[in-house]
Amino acid sequence: MTDWSQLTHAYGTAEDVPGLLKAAGTDSESPAWNELWSRLCHQGTVYPASYAALPALAEKARRLTAADRTVPLLLAASIIASTDRPYGALEPEDAYAAETAELIELVEEALRQPSLADNPHRYVELLEALLAFEGVVVWGQELHGLSGEEFEVPCPVCEAENFVVFGEYGHFSTTDSFYMNEPAGHRRELHPAAVSSLQGLAKRLHTRALADGQHEVADKLLYVFGTAQCAECDALFRVDHAVVARWSD
Repeated sequence: MTDWSQLTHAYGTAEDVPGLLKAAGTDSESPAWNELWSRLCHQGTVYPASYAALPALAEKARRLTAADRTVPLLLAASIIASTDRPYGALEPEDAYAAETAELIELVEEALRQPSLADNPHRYVELLEALLAFEGVVVWGQELHGLSGEEFEVPCPVCEAENFVVFGEYGHFSTTDSFYMNEPAGHRRELHPAAVSSLQGLAKRLHTRALADGQHEVADKLLYVFGTAQCAECDALFRVDHAVVARWSD
């Protein structure tokens, strides 16, 4: 049995974690969940108690219906994907291999929920969680940029910060951070990837999104794995490569 008094989280001793886990229900806005997030994954930083909580989070998710288990899955995924971890901590995928395997099964069930058909944002969150549990670097933390319809990345040639935009405001790259309010700003059109050119993770995600009926997500993926043109120096670059380079630093 876990001795929580010997573990720490963001605010000190982790003795309060069992009570918070017991109080946390299905409401993502409940105070208990907010407290758990703040203690166990504070601004992306994790602690010894964070990893110790993984078995409890998996059990919590298992006891909830597939439609209601999103919050414990997302918290567990954020803990596993974090790179800001205690010195000397083992890779969570190895130290908690059984729990990680169970979490993969639980998130797969959640991804198959018909209710996600009208909720692409939640679908992307769960897909990102799946990648986190599988140990997919960068995308297990940054896939949610699909929902934000924007990635901010430096040009690999001149290092100018480009906003790669795909969605409500159009499909373009720009160095203008106020592009939402200034439609006449300096822009360069994006070049989506051809479906036939997709390979590896790109092909897997696109194929899955289509199979799951998430056509909007599938369309955005073509831009994320496509090509952008720097709005400063006009250099062409792969969007996904720029995202990985930024978040691998």
